Amino acid sequence: METTSEMTGHQIISLFPLGVVLMPHMEMPLHIFEERYKVMINECLEQNREFGVVNYDGTNISSIGCTAEIRGVVKEYKDGRMDIMIQGNTRFVIKDMDQSLIYLQAKVLFFEDEREMVSDADATLAGEIIHLLKDLDRISETRRDYNALANLDLKRLSFLIPSTEGFTPEERQQFLETTSPSRRLTKCRAILKTVIQRTKMNYKINKIIGGNGDIKALL
Repeated sequence: METTSEMTGHQIISLFPLGVVLMPHMEMPLHIFEERYKVMINECLEQNREFGVVNYDGTNISSIGCTAEIRGVVKEYKDGRMDIMIQGNTRFVIKDMDQSLIYLQAKVLFFEDEREMVSDADATLAGEIIHLLKDLDRISETRRDYNALANLDLKRLSFLIPSTEGFTPEERQQFLETTSPSRRLTKCRAILKTVIQRTKMNYKINKIIGGNGDIKALL
């Protein structure tokens, strides 16, 4: 993780390891079905508290994650399962794990971005990124308000872009750990180009699968 300009004191939070990366401001649906997480989510709802989401690749738990605010319970099932909508809030780094409860807890430090002055170059870069996002949206047939994007501050924009469809968990983790909005924007421009090419290839493959299976279409 890069050096941060501001960190708060240690706090204990509930931890939810998942095969995804949650970003600040990012909305994400979750289906809660494991007993330990039913308990954890119900406690969070009752106590109006957040929990931490960290990426788990099946072997390792990332040391840096993001807190999740429960925005609402979409559906409850008779067996206690539930569908919820969460939104990312504050990033944290895990300092110590606690396995004393049915679910994981961790002692964490919350951190924020470095303090930066916005330059003309940053504004130009943001414009380039929004143009690239339009290219990606044309491929995936996604609609969004680009005027609203243009009015976002650079920090918010640098988290929103990697929250879109097409970025891998590994790529999103890079953005989560970067503490400079301008460096995140630079990463956005580079990785968006890769995402566009990857999305084009996926659409070609899906078209072949749904068509006659002629691999020459990929060449």
